[in-house]
Amino acid sequence: MPDVLTAPLVVEFPFTRSLGPVQSAFLTGLRERTVLGVRTGEGRVLVPPVEYDPATAEELRELVEVGATGTVTTWAWNPEPRPGQPLRRPFAWVLVRLDGADTALLHVLDAPGPDAVRTGLRVRVRWAAERTGAITDIACFEPCPEQLPDPYEGAAAAEDGATAAERAGEAEAAPHSGEFADPVTGIVAPARLDYTYSPGRAQSRYLAALGDRRLLGERCPSCRKVYIPPRGACPTCGVATSEQVETGPSGTVTTYCIVNIKAAHPANLGIEVPYVYAHIALDGADLALHGRIAGIPYDQVRMGLRVEPVWTDGGRYPDHYRPTGEPDADYDTYKELL
Repeated sequence: MPDVLTAPLVVEFPFTRSLGPVQSAFLTGLRERTVLGVRTGEGRVLVPPVEYDPATAEELRELVEVGATGTVTTWAWNPEPRPGQPLRRPFAWVLVRLDGADTALLHVLDAPGPDAVRTGLRVRVRWAAERTGAITDIACFEPCPEQLPDPYEGAAAAEDGATAAERAGEAEAAPHSGEFADPVTGIVAPARLDYTYSPGRAQSRYLAALGDRRLLGERCPSCRKVYIPPRGACPTCGVATSEQVETGPSGTVTTYCIVNIKAAHPANLGIEVPYVYAHIALDGADLALHGRIAGIPYDQVRMGLRVEPVWTDGGRYPDHYRPTGEPDADYDTYKELL
């Protein structure tokens, strides 16, 4: 049996968004150790706050301050935290209904073990030492001192002691203007997905052929179309494919875009902007794949341009495509591949 191919892959990008008045007040409030919610027309208090009532779509602007203590409504234990999660030791994911709120906030609970967590547990906010106006300004939740097991109690009780009102859960939502000095108006949230990819038989054959500088597709036994890269099944008919067909290496540009923002990926740092990425219909294929076009000024790339792959020493796939010098392809020869 051939070795199973695997490769670690990462999808990562910074998600930047501006904040409206409600979200701005909520995150700025966290920076100031204040938790804000918003009151609906029916009197319910939503935490985290939203700008429109999820039930009626009514615009919401009445901000209120809720307590920094609350009650666990449900939870799940995480025995092996992943990189980037709030705590490096095992913890519980919890939904906490803060005092004065009618909805629950998702965060983490620092507890010595799953036996110390239960629905109905009274908890309080542990604020981060450095706060910037983000949900991470709540470092985590922790059990209120009077509910802690003995080994845990001493260290936690030494921090800000819970008041009688907090212990009794008597805190109520109080009106708040939402006004703070130097409000937070935007956030950058990094998004990252780490996963291990393992190709099937069809893609393994395709990758092996790339190592020999061949572009290998597969033909559908029903519609007779050739797809590259192959997926092991026809995307139109849904039947399995096994007949291998060598395509290209030349092809035709069907559509393209001009890239004006320099890529952050190390493999693309040496590429100067602007440059062109295009869909390329390889000769003999019925599905266009994408590739970078070089060897021609970006503003001269066009639909119908005939191109060929350029391989670098040791490269396992074409580095880019360049013009072949042939006359442009007639539109009717590739219009079905747009």
